[in-house]
Amino acid sequence: MASSAKRRAVGLAENPEESENSSDDKSEADADSGEEDSDASEEEINEEVMVDFEAHTISVNDFNGVKRLLQQLFLKAHVNTSEMTDLIIQQNHVGSVIKQAEVPDDSDDDDPDEVFGFITLLNLTERKDVQCVEELKELVVDQCEKNSTHSVTEQLEQILNDASKPVGLLVSERFINVPPQIALPLHKQLQEELADAQRTNKPSEKCHYCLMISKTCKEAKSVPARGGAPKDEYMFVNAEEEFFYEQAILKFHYSVQEETDTCLSGRWSFEDVPMKPFRTVMLIPADRMPAIMTKLTEYLTV
Repeated sequence: MASSAKRRAVGLAENPEESENSSDDKSEADADSGEEDSDASEEEINEEVMVDFEAHTISVNDFNGVKRLLQQLFLKAHVNTSEMTDLIIQQNHVGSVIKQAEVPDDSDDDDPDEVFGFITLLNLTERKDVQCVEELKELVVDQCEKNSTHSVTEQLEQILNDASKPVGLLVSERFINVPPQIALPLHKQLQEELADAQRTNKPSEKCHYCLMISKTCKEAKSVPARGGAPKDEYMFVNAEEEFFYEQAILKFHYSVQEETDTCLSGRWSFEDVPMKPFRTVMLIPADRMPAIMTKLTEYLTV
C-alpha cells in the first residue's frame, strides 16, 4: 500500500554555543535577513514529501498510536479510550494500522513504528457490558437528544438495544496530513477480513448496522447563500466519509467547540476560512456497504 503525504518539515534549532560566540556583525546580518529567513521557513514548512505506507495487523505495540487517534476523535468525551484500544488490539483478526514503509536512518522521526492511521469495526452488541461500549452509547444517545428530534432519538435507542440486529462501530482514523487515497485499500481489506471471519466462525463481527462518528467542520460564521438563506454545510475532515453520510438512515451533528478550539490540533482553517469543529454521527445499514465501496473506488482510485 503506497501513497503520498504532506509532512511538515521541522527547522533545526540554533546551536547554543554558536549563538554565544557569534559576533555583533553576524547578529546584525541575521537581523537584516530575518524577513528572508521567515520566507524560507514558510517554504520549508509547505514542502511536500513522498511517503510510502504499509498496512499491518494491529498489535499490542500499536497501543499508544491507536489510543492517540481515538483521543483525536473523542476529545474530552467520557469514553475510556484505553479500554477501547485494548478491545481493538484483542480482535487482531479484523482491522489494520498504517505505518511508514521505510524510515530512513537519518529521519527525524522519533518512532519508526509510528501509527499514521487505523481502521477497524467493533461489534457493540456483543460487547454491551463493556464499560467503554456503554459510555459510547450514552454519548451518542445524549448528543442525539440534544441535537436531533425525539423520534430520531427513540429510533437510535431502539436500534442500539436490539440484540437481533447487531451494531458495529466503524472507526477509520488517520493524521490530517495523510491523503484520503489511503482509505480505499484499508476499507477493502477490512471488508475482506470481515468476510473471512464469518466464513471461519471466528468471533463474529457481522453487523446489521455500522455506527460512525466523523470529524466534521463548519464555517465559524454563517455565510448567506444565494436567495438569502444561511449556508449550513458540514465538511468532512476525512473526505471519503461523505459517501457513508449519503447512505445513512440516521444522522446528526454535535459541536465539540467547547472541547477544543481547533478541528484537530493546531489552528485549523479551510481555505483561510475559520471553522468550528463538530462530530457527525451516522448509522448505516450494512447492506449499503457495497454501494459505498463503489463510490470510494470511483473517488479514490488514482
